[in-house]
Amino acid sequence: MLRKQKILILDGGLATELEKRGADLKNRLWSAKLLIENPDLIRQVHHDFMAAGADIVITASYQASIPGFVQAGVSVKEAENLIRLSVELACEARDAFCDSEQSRKRLRPMVAASIGPYGACLADGSEYRGDYALGKDELIKFHRPRMEILSETDADLFAFETIPSQLEAETLLELLGEFPNTKAWLSFSCKDEVHVSHGEQFCDCVALAENHAQIEAIGVNCTRPEYIPGLLKSAFGTELPLIAYPNSGEAWNAVKREWAEERSQSLNAVEWIRAGARLVGGCCRVGVDDISSMRKAVNESYP
Repeated sequence: MLRKQKILILDGGLATELEKRGADLKNRLWSAKLLIENPDLIRQVHHDFMAAGADIVITASYQASIPGFVQAGVSVKEAENLIRLSVELACEARDAFCDSEQSRKRLRPMVAASIGPYGACLADGSEYRGDYALGKDELIKFHRPRMEILSETDADLFAFETIPSQLEAETLLELLGEFPNTKAWLSFSCKDEVHVSHGEQFCDCVALAENHAQIEAIGVNCTRPEYIPGLLKSAFGTELPLIAYPNSGEAWNAVKREWAEERSQSLNAVEWIRAGARLVGGCCRVGVDDISSMRKAVNESYP
């Protein structure tokens, strides 16, 4: 896609749009809850993001895990089917979009299977800290089953996203080698313009993936937008395409499971592109209208 189009637009926050449309996601499963309760709504949101201009949509599997579903009273087999369903819904939405008039002169969108960090399953905000006391073996045990399931779907690639620490990134890269036919991007949550959430330097984390044959892009997501230019510039020199899809800048209260209503600044995708990004989009609190505005701004600056 990048050979055909200089800049690619990602979707925004899936959960943001689900909540806007009436879904109650104050639950440990977050958006994955809708895989059980209202899969049609997930499919519709995927479609609407593509109609707004997204070249890539990310599945509802970020917080979907077998332990998480089992804790919610779902059997292991059904949990596995729900993880597969997350990809099926995105693919069905893509097929419907490609059959529509809106898809004319557009590249066929891609589906990225979301693989969130271990902390997402805890639902306590630790994906923004990375302070869970697990070693690599325990992280492998957690991540491998979901990766096995998603590797057998029609997803175009994995999206390792909101990864808070160097250790978890190393674990995912090691596991990715077990699925040699699968590509991925690797995206970190960061706490400032220099460091990932756990404290390691972002540039050191970028270097981890530099020579990994299966990594297609590397970057930042679910991070305050004002940090994005500095983080991207600190990755200067990498030959991998850079990816940036920050949140809106609002603060997440993990105890109350709600966002503080204070958007930090506009989502300036053109600024991120000037700082080196080739894939841009949004994460939490970034909706369909935001992606539509982003697509328009990028098209005007990079026709």
